[in-house]
Amino acid sequence: MPIEIKMPALSPTMEEGTLAKWHVKVGDTVAAGDILAEIETDKATMEFEAVDEGTIESLPVAEGSEGVKVGTVIATMSGEGEAAAEPAAKVEPAAAPQAAKAAEAPKAQAPAPKAAAPAPQPASAPAAKSGKRINASPLARRIAAERGIDLATVAGTGPHGRIVRVDLDGISAAARPQSAPAAAGAAAAPVLADDRVPHTVEKLSSMRKTIARRLTQSMVEAPHIYLTVDVQLGALLALRAQLNEALAAQNVKVSVNDLLVKALGRALIQVPECNVSFAGDQLIRYERADISVAVSIPGGLITPIVTDASGRSIGSIAAAMKDLGARAREGKLQPTEYQGGTASLSNMGMMGIKQFTAVINPPQAVILAVGAGEKRPWVQPDGSLGVADVMTVTGSFDHRAVDGADGARLMAAFRDLVEKPLALLA
Repeated sequence: MPIEIKMPALSPTMEEGTLAKWHVKVGDTVAAGDILAEIETDKATMEFEAVDEGTIESLPVAEGSEGVKVGTVIATMSGEGEAAAEPAAKVEPAAAPQAAKAAEAPKAQAPAPKAAAPAPQPASAPAAKSGKRINASPLARRIAAERGIDLATVAGTGPHGRIVRVDLDGISAAARPQSAPAAAGAAAAPVLADDRVPHTVEKLSSMRKTIARRLTQSMVEAPHIYLTVDVQLGALLALRAQLNEALAAQNVKVSVNDLLVKALGRALIQVPECNVSFAGDQLIRYERADISVAVSIPGGLITPIVTDASGRSIGSIAAAMKDLGARAREGKLQPTEYQGGTASLSNMGMMGIKQFTAVINPPQAVILAVGAGEKRPWVQPDGSLGVADVMTVTGSFDHRAVDGADGARLMAAFRDLVEKPLALLA
């Protein structure tokens, strides 16, 4: 009997994913360990391997399909030594009732006629003039609705003639639809584009949708309080130079950001009132400081985690960040490497940004926004005016979980550790 290959759960919280790319086609013979497909989650694209040997019989989920639920059959294959034709023949009758049911759907769902003039039919209506239901993927229907494409005029190249995303490439309607159909139970999104200005419309990736959802949730639900300090960098820069000289033989290079990760981890242990998460009628207190570090990648942002930033050595943090950053940009991180963390650090200093505020990464309660280090006038302890390397750091705190006084203590502890960095080596 055919082997069903189902959409895997690539993380504990994954409920659906996007089948980004197939690496096989119908008729291919695969062995255990072969790459079948690339699955896109909300933060990374991961390779999906075969666990059995056999021949691919069908690929019912088209490449590019979004919102594929975990457990959905995405492919079938015959087992080793089985004939591929027999299982395929058995699958056809099972699909027939679904096709019949689909054919009846437009009839059952047709709105009752009104006395007034009937509403105009959208250009992307799912049924052809003959009354037969058009076989198209949800993604293809959405693209057609956005572009005003009549699916009845498109030839499908997917399984059983199904219209998929690639069939719509290069096709455009003579005119845009006046209104896009709203999803069931949801209000139609306002059209923000000015059609008088030449533009293109780019569909949001799963990552960008997740970023939008989570940061909107953070700004709506978590009352942010912002605390800012100026920090002298002279001693930290001198320590970094000494560390890099000592670690050169081990091919380890410490960045300023690595030292700041260590300082934040140590500060959170010193001020445990900030190493928390708000959870409704509960407050979660963490006994270890795991720092999520914001890393810019194509199409979005990801926060790989440096675990136990307070307890591990600076050289270990540097090596971990080099590995995590490289794999983050390649989309190769495992979910456990970017989901979680007890606080975050975002450093835009290398981009020349002097000061900014960051949005809290839920369910965390703290994120530090680090600006660029620069030469500034500085009043010395004896009252004389001098010049010092200074950076501005702004902490964002979830005021439901962290009081302003405790946030101020964390900022002071962080500043002291940066200005007296030998304590980071203890």
